[in-house]
Amino acid sequence: MVSLLLIGIAAWGIGFGLISSFRVVGVAIAVGIFLFLIALVGLIGAVKHHQVLLFFYMIILLLVFIVQFSVSCACLALNKEQQRQLLEVGWNNTNSAREDIERNLNCCGFRNINSSETCSAACFKNNQCLPCAPIIEEYSGMVLRFVGGIGLFFSFTEILGVWLTYRYRNQKDSRANPSAFL
Repeated sequence: MVSLLLIGIAAWGIGFGLISSFRVVGVAIAVGIFLFLIALVGLIGAVKHHQVLLFFYMIILLLVFIVQFSVSCACLALNKEQQRQLLEVGWNNTNSAREDIERNLNCCGFRNINSSETCSAACFKNNQCLPCAPIIEEYSGMVLRFVGGIGLFFSFTEILGVWLTYRYRNQKDSRANPSAFL
């Protein structure tokens, strides 16, 4: 379900013109496809009672849990100063996202407006633009808490999946020949 949600949000963002960076969309779609394939491995392993597939599903799901739990905790642990530093580094290292932010939030520059630079915001023509940093910082804390909370929720469902896979991996198939296990 999470994989299809990732793919859908990436397609929605590009369809409505909110995201023009194909790298961001490509990563979101790749992660969605990876999670979908892992879920498919788990489903096939459970239906076929295939212990090797279930073992690999359990290991990969545990690794996904560790990464997702770490990223969620990092999102929740960032203070305001760390958020500002992270936003400034992101602002300075990308041009396509900068243009998207300026256009969608109707602001120019990060901390100050430089009239010698180009800006894709509509307010730039009237010279009435605000810097983007205060607008972005207003939403960044809320978004990080939301993403961290959702990530924690899904990471605990993943650890539940690991535990269930470990618990039921060695069960015998009731439809199989009982003498095949001897």
